Amino acid sequence: MKIETITLNAERNVTLTLYIQDLSPEMKHLDKRPAVLVFPGGGYYMCSDREAEPIALAYLAEGYNAFVLRYSIKEDSVFPNPLDDACAAMKHIRDNAEKYNIFPEKIAVIGFSAGGHLAAYIANTEGYRPNASILCYPSILDSMADVLYNHDKTNLNELVTKDTPPTFLFSTSDDNVVPIMNTVKYTEALAENGVPFELHIFRTGQHGLSLSKNATGMVNDDVAQWLKLSVNWLNAIFEF
Repeated sequence: MKIETITLNAERNVTLTLYIQDLSPEMKHLDKRPAVLVFPGGGYYMCSDREAEPIALAYLAEGYNAFVLRYSIKEDSVFPNPLDDACAAMKHIRDNAEKYNIFPEKIAVIGFSAGGHLAAYIANTEGYRPNASILCYPSILDSMADVLYNHDKTNLNELVTKDTPPTFLFSTSDDNVVPIMNTVKYTEALAENGVPFELHIFRTGQHGLSLSKNATGMVNDDVAQWLKLSVNWLNAIFEF
């Protein structure tokens, strides 16, 4: 496997780490693979390690190539900087799809909390939309402005159109950091615009569960099902 970190913006310390699986004569059917682009959470104060490489490795184990974006944070996170970072990452991946052995039309973004905010944003940005999005306890509403380091006070559910890509969402009903209505309102917008989606709201679970396993520091066996559910969904979307 090739692991490499490239700098997308040195001034803001924006990096893209790629995890590219080796080609093998035993798996000719995998000479090209779908890809996931991961946006960790962290409230735009940081990019959480718990929602970065562990997520990439989990999807690698399912046959995907993976990328992790460490976008602009703190003072540098004034919008549109993080969105510009996400767009630059998507452009780089698509421009280098042949080099990275991926299908340029089979790239999903995966975002957690503030990273979910960024994932929903790029999913509704003309010219840079992914082919699918996975939103994990995402920050969507302008009411989250007081929680995030920077927020442009846009209700992202209001950006959804028929061109928004298929979306998988999960959250917990008692999330006390990003209220469940963030997920609900975005899902309503998807339904109103005829966008295919799959939604899972788990009964209970604290914010920031990541994989919900010991490997990422918080264990919740019920919520841990989200990974397999999302893989099954994404495999169906990408016919993989």
